[in-house]
Amino acid sequence: MVGTSIDNLSALKPTSTIKFLCSYGGKILPRYPDGKLRYLGGETRVLAVHRSISFAELLVKLGELCGASVSLRCQLPTEDLDALVSITCDEDLANLIEEYDRAASPPSALKIRAFLSPPKSVKKISPPPSSASSSSSYTASSPTPRSLMPVADLCLRQISPPMAFQKSTGKGIPHCSRLEDDESLGSNLAEEDIGSDTGGKVWAKQ
Repeated sequence: MVGTSIDNLSALKPTSTIKFLCSYGGKILPRYPDGKLRYLGGETRVLAVHRSISFAELLVKLGELCGASVSLRCQLPTEDLDALVSITCDEDLANLIEEYDRAASPPSALKIRAFLSPPKSVKKISPPPSSASSSSSYTASSPTPRSLMPVADLCLRQISPPMAFQKSTGKGIPHCSRLEDDESLGSNLAEEDIGSDTGGKVWAKQ
């Protein structure tokens, strides 16, 4: 009785080794006629590892198995192939093993269904332009201030001072000089009466 109970306890105790049933190189397609998903083509191999293996070590062994870097997706024991779980860290791996331990009967026969595929390429995102470059581009595209424009581009109106002709000096050559102010001009003008018969007045220079 004691020996039998010990054998039963050892049978219920999870073994230190777990097996991954790894498929790669094929595709998951619906099966005709029921439409149930299945893995077609490629290869399927078994990898036995210690259950305390880390995710990084497991990924190295899977790469050696396939001959290239791979990403790991696994099928949960109660799910179909349409609900594969991506394993990317130690926590994901520990949760996966725990799920299989719960569903395994007996626990010693622990086989994890795994699907391997090439890792997804990481797209490089170009950084946004810095504020310095954007400000420089804005300065280059902004119009030139009027204060910085060349003199040739500016239209300047030159206003000449008012000119007036003085009385001829007798030589027949007009002399050009500045126009005197209104007060001096008014002092040279006198009112002359041209007669009562016309009833008008004229301003003449004295």
